[in-house]
Amino acid sequence: MRGGRARISPAMGARLGAIALLAAALTAPGSARGQAPGDVPEAVASPGAPAAAVLQGLDKTTARVSTFEAPIGGVARFGTLAIAARACYKKPPTEPPESAAFLEIVDVRPDSPAVKVFEGWMFASSPAVSAMEHPVYDVWVIDCRAAVAPVATTDGAETEGQDARPAETAR
Repeated sequence: MRGGRARISPAMGARLGAIALLAAALTAPGSARGQAPGDVPEAVASPGAPAAAVLQGLDKTTARVSTFEAPIGGVARFGTLAIAARACYKKPPTEPPESAAFLEIVDVRPDSPAVKVFEGWMFASSPAVSAMEHPVYDVWVIDCRAAVAPVATTDGAETEGQDARPAETAR
């Protein structure tokens, strides 16, 4: 820092720009902040939008890392944490990889009242930009998972598939 001005690297400038864009999207009409906690934003609930945020959690007491999903508009549990994913955005494959999720994390213990420990955007490429601080658990974003549509089988039963398109047959 020279002359009282902080220097920002180009990589950090790009991350700050991404944060500003996501914050603008969040405060826009119909965004997650302007809705009730149980409501799912329209942009997230539309077809083809991510259905869940893929997260990893570290239990610091056992040193176990777990991968789990928090459904958009739903709640996932990790230890004493209740994790609500409000939005999850993933860049297209033609751009540099980045996934970001807006999470609300509450520590729910039976012997004390629930305490909100985190609310905000987490970025897969930069977990330290917006990290949750908790003495027992760490949680970070890995990816956004798209909705899995049921695929009809030859016997008429439905199974979960990667997408709704029928599989190509070998010729």
